[in-house]
Order: sequence, then structure tokens, then C-alpha cells
Amino acid sequence: MTKTLSGECLCGAVSFSVKDDFKAFYQCHCKQCQQLTGSAFASNLFTAPENIQWHKGVDKVTAFEHPERGFSKSFCRSCGSALPFVNKSKTSLIVPAGSLDKMPDITLGANIFTDEKACWLQQSATAKDFSGFPE
Repeated sequence: MTKTLSGECLCGAVSFSVKDDFKAFYQCHCKQCQQLTGSAFASNLFTAPENIQWHKGVDKVTAFEHPERGFSKSFCRSCGSALPFVNKSKTSLIVPAGSLDKMPDITLGANIFTDEKACWLQQSATAKDFSGFPE
């Protein structure tokens, strides 16, 4: 039996659920994903386009589709959190891994577009770890 995972945005205005039935899990290091996330990469799960049930706030979901390139992003209008979206080719539902309350059973399959990795990402391997803000 496939378990169901729930997810929501940071402010709680949008919530959804998906079946734990993912075909891929990638961390994308392309420049566009860096700009879309403000971070070194995007961690996305890929599943069937119909594998989502919106529970509340679907009217608060805003989508951005690049007019010339093949990428999109959906986010909460209230807090800006990344939310699931169907890709431009309509072949997959892309679920930002961080939007889920629990991690799915799938393991990370690949780091993609690694030629475009953020130059400062390598520094994280040697940086000190803190459980909160450093003192």
C-alpha cells in the first residue's frame, strides 16, 4: 500500500497531499534553479501529473513559467514558499522536497546540471556546523 504524504507552505495558507509514488528525485544545480530558490540547488521529486490533492489555498498558488525556456515554479502568494507544479511539457508533477512534512521512500537519484554548481557550494563541506545561529 502506498502511503500518502502531506505538505504545505511556510505560512500554512496552502496545503496538499501526494501519494509516495515518485519516479525520480534530483538536486538541480543549474543557474535558473539557483535564481528560483536563492540557494545552491533545487531538490525536486517527480511524479505523475495527477498525483496531487489540494486541501486548501489553491487560490493562493501563483505560477511562473519562463516564456522562452522550459522551466516553471509555483509558490504561495502569501509567504513565497515553493509548491508543487506540473512542468511545461505536462509530463510530471514537480514536488519541492522541502514542501513535504515527511520525506518519501525514494532516495536521491542524481545531482544534475553540475557544470553550473554555485562556486561557494564546495565551501559548505568544510564549514562549521551549528544547531542554530552561531554565537
